[in-house]
Amino acid sequence: MVDPFGLAIALLGCVVAALPAGIGSAMGIRLVAEVASGVMAEDPKKFGNLFILVALPGTQGFYGFLGAFLAIMKLGLLGNLMPITLGQGIQMFAACLPVGIAGWLTAIWQGKVCAAGAELVAKRPSEATKAVIFGALVETYAVLGLLATIFLQMGVKLG
Repeated sequence: MVDPFGLAIALLGCVVAALPAGIGSAMGIRLVAEVASGVMAEDPKKFGNLFILVALPGTQGFYGFLGAFLAIMKLGLLGNLMPITLGQGIQMFAACLPVGIAGWLTAIWQGKVCAAGAELVAKRPSEATKAVIFGALVETYAVLGLLATIFLQMGVKLG
């Protein structure tokens, strides 16, 4: 039997997985895009070096979407709705938290790191790879948040 409160809490978990990570990605991209636009105003040829730095904070939004999608699939919302209790709904909500919170915060911090990298590219375009590596280091913790969500969702027993 589906407990409507359990289902509502589980669905709120899907929102918590996707929404903060998406907002963080938008904020992170904005931070680095502002700097990159200033750099390109002086030298449009640097677009190729800057593009990866601008795009990098956007990955957390995808991770949040994936975490929400996996929860939706597990709940059977695209087919046969799985029976869910209030306790299982709370478990699914909790399972979705790591990707949402990690995605939100790391996207913003990654945007700051990549903005500094864009400033590096402005002065030393040959060092662009190092700037991307610094940004990718922050990415590690977003990936860990996604993995934690996946493992926690696997532990939620429905049906």
